[in-house]
Amino acid sequence: MYAVVGCNECANMWLVRDPRTSETAKCSRCGKTHKTAKLKRFFESEDRAAAREARSALLAKKRGDSAAFAEVDHVSELEAAVEEAGIDDREYLESAGIDADAVDKAGSRAESGGSGGESRSRTEVVRDAVETVDDPTEAAVAERAAADGVPAEAAREILTRLARRGKVTESNGRYRVL
Repeated sequence: MYAVVGCNECANMWLVRDPRTSETAKCSRCGKTHKTAKLKRFFESEDRAAAREARSALLAKKRGDSAAFAEVDHVSELEAAVEEAGIDDREYLESAGIDADAVDKAGSRAESGGSGGESRSRTEVVRDAVETVDDPTEAAVAERAAADGVPAEAAREILTRLARRGKVTESNGRYRVL
């Protein structure tokens, strides 16, 4: 069961699922928590799509746009039209002269952390530098990371982020992995 309900604070309308069994409902706009039994129900239905459509109609009427709303297709029909419109990603890439298979392979490599699984992320390189450098100062870590392919400035930013997140600690200018 779905109900279209309204907030008595900000006049927002939203859908509540199972209004007969839920004790409270929170307004999606102002955040006020309401007792579900006391909420004004503008529409009830077993069908979520019907409730969404009713909410849309009520909002259009509230704004004086009932005539314009009547000319628009049902929400579910609009969603289907969006799915059918346009072209898919592969077709788009190929029409632009880009090899879609190469893009797929590059995406897979990026998600797995590089080619062949041997490549490390920049964050991993910086963490390793903190652990392996004899005197892990910011400059030494940045220098070691630069030698492993991470630009020194990027290494400094990553080091700062790691410290903020509590992944490394800094004391007297020396870093240590936690």
